[in-house]
Amino acid sequence: MNHTCSTHKPLIALAALMLSGSMGCTAFNAPREPIPVAPPDPPPTAPAPRELAMTTLERYVIEPPDVLMINAIKIVPKPPHKIEPFDGLLIRVVNALPGQEIGDAFAVSPEGTVDLGPTYGKVKVVGLRIDEAQDAIRDHLTKVLEDPQVSVSLAFSSGAQQIVGEHLVAPDGRVNLGTYGSVYVTGLTLDQAKEAIEAKLSDKLENPEVVVDVFAYNSKRYFIITQGAGFGDNIVQQPVTGNETVLDALARIGGISQISSTKIWIARPAPNGVGCEQILPVNYEDVVQGVTATNYQLLPGDRLFIAEDPMTKFDAIVSKITRPFERIFGFVALGTSTANRIERFGLGNLN
Repeated sequence: MNHTCSTHKPLIALAALMLSGSMGCTAFNAPREPIPVAPPDPPPTAPAPRELAMTTLERYVIEPPDVLMINAIKIVPKPPHKIEPFDGLLIRVVNALPGQEIGDAFAVSPEGTVDLGPTYGKVKVVGLRIDEAQDAIRDHLTKVLEDPQVSVSLAFSSGAQQIVGEHLVAPDGRVNLGTYGSVYVTGLTLDQAKEAIEAKLSDKLENPEVVVDVFAYNSKRYFIITQGAGFGDNIVQQPVTGNETVLDALARIGGISQISSTKIWIARPAPNGVGCEQILPVNYEDVVQGVTATNYQLLPGDRLFIAEDPMTKFDAIVSKITRPFERIFGFVALGTSTANRIERFGLGNLN
């Protein structure tokens, strides 16, 4: 009986194989899901930010060669201030003549005087401190008014350098503020940089106020690396503004080139001592067709790597190897042909 079972085992195996093959053909010919198929929903918490699930970057930290927009909205020199031509004085007078009140800002003329109007005349104030100018204006008005009460303050100073516009963060991490010196801002947020700049200006100014913003995000960038298939790689750097994805990066370079394959991935460096870099494969066909699962958000320092086409690289390698021999054979053929013509027709018939 055991012999019978052993003789029938090959027949049973053959029957099972034929049955499985028949079932495979039936499954192949059966109706399948329509194309395109809706992709499965992404996980509720994605380990890497991507389109439709992007993240907000951390507080921006200033580094060279960022360009900062710095505007000073309050520049008042510290007392005692000596009045100079083109300074602005805020002058208010109580007990002035009806209809000829004095309560406005007056510019100091190039001659060093302030013009209080036809009735009151001009007062020389250049070179005086604010309290001295107040006494000089009061003494002058007593010629016209009875017991004038005068108040004088500095509205603006022409001698104080204006701080406005773009300021480059130098390689040493500082921004130059002209006559006020320079301030180290590398590693600071915008709020911290504002405090540091105002602290520096307070050495020469009274309660200065500045507005600081980033004009050019030059220090935070990602890289697009396209393998050259034997013709040299191409590297393009782009600034990170917080909203770029893989598709945005590909659009910046006009899409993948003729020498590239659709094998793409992101290499995300890890901080020193933390661990290995993160590799995020990108499904190019899915990304361009609207499937966002691998359309990752690009972060500072990312390398978007576009691999070369293997056949194009093989053709380039073969061409590099055979090209020198083709030139040698070409020279040999040209020399042999020339020698044959000389031998057959003579030197006079070479032309």
